[in-house]
Amino acid sequence: MSAATPFDFSALLPAGLPAPAARWTGLAKYSFVGGNNDPEQVPVDGLIEAVNVVLRREGKTLATYGLAHGPQGYRPLREFLTAKLKRDAGIACTADDILIVSGSLQALDLVNQTLLARGDTVLVERETYQGALTRLTRLGVKAVGIPLDDQGMRMDALAAALAEHKSRGITPKYIYTIPTVQNPTGSILPETRRAEMLKLSRQYGVPIFEDDCYADLIWKGERPPAIYAMSQHGGVIHIGSFSKSIAPALRVGFIVAPWEMMSRMLALKTDAGSGALEQMVLAEYCAPHFATHVPKLTRGLRAKLDTLMEALNEQFGTSAEFEAPEGGIFLWVKLPDNVDTLKLYQAALAAGVAINPGPEWSTDKAFAGSRLRLCFASPSHEQIREGVAVLAEVCRKEFGVPARIANVEKRARS
Repeated sequence: MSAATPFDFSALLPAGLPAPAARWTGLAKYSFVGGNNDPEQVPVDGLIEAVNVVLRREGKTLATYGLAHGPQGYRPLREFLTAKLKRDAGIACTADDILIVSGSLQALDLVNQTLLARGDTVLVERETYQGALTRLTRLGVKAVGIPLDDQGMRMDALAAALAEHKSRGITPKYIYTIPTVQNPTGSILPETRRAEMLKLSRQYGVPIFEDDCYADLIWKGERPPAIYAMSQHGGVIHIGSFSKSIAPALRVGFIVAPWEMMSRMLALKTDAGSGALEQMVLAEYCAPHFATHVPKLTRGLRAKLDTLMEALNEQFGTSAEFEAPEGGIFLWVKLPDNVDTLKLYQAALAAGVAINPGPEWSTDKAFAGSRLRLCFASPSHEQIREGVAVLAEVCRKEFGVPARIANVEKRARS
């Protein structure tokens, strides 16, 4: 092999690796993808102040892995979470019941590594977080989708699925749910359904994996108690994140779990601790400011949602069907059946508009084939309006949807 010939790694790669990643080429001009938040709502000044204060006070502890607070994370942050979870979600736990992780994605990985083996089965909401579905696929785990309605997972369908699996001698490893501001639909599971889910969990011996990452972003500011808080038998693992309430790039999430599970996950968390500076800054900022920051954030997000829904109504008319979410940063949109959102995604991206095609967020690819998820948090109001107009033009060109509606024709002639 000559010196100019690059080394070939391909023959050394083990089987089963995911497809190679594409090179990063930047965000689209109009980006409605991902879980990005509103850049204008990041509390930069407060975070700067928190950095200065906490580093002057405790900066020397950065010399020790885990800040000398142990593998579960910076204790003041866990103590803040203890109070917050009690106040907001009804969860009674101590700092020792909480593990700080590198975003909720690491939480998903730790729970999965602890509980799952290839060939296992889990029950999930039919429409759910893409990151959860892709992880299950890579692990060789079967994800069985449970249908939703406008109040979240249907308990009759969950009961039927559990009974059917039991009849075949299969015990699912967990029930994965995003009950509070569901991703992507934005629904909130009522307390009565949460109680029914716990009853079914107990009856069939299947734990509940509760992902509460969007629970802070509720328009009305009121939520049902967490499923974890309602459980009388401890069969619930609860995860959350600061990605939506403060900033996703901080990569700070958390797990609340019984010690039986926590101790197993700690043994698998071999990264020598999640980012310490981020934990210190969040604890310093959140203790005095979190309760006032979040309502301001949600007011701004709600205004952006209104702009998105107005733009869709103006550009798509009745071709775009959607229900206003109860909170969060996503709108789940249904287009006519002839629209293939996987193909729309490609054509729209070429025109500078990035969307999330529905099949990537569902266990039923056909059902979600004409659906898409739009993140309204990151783009400005102007970008939302312009981006939806471009998306409508692309969709019309590719699928004849929407047919030109009167107000668009009038504006085009003027």
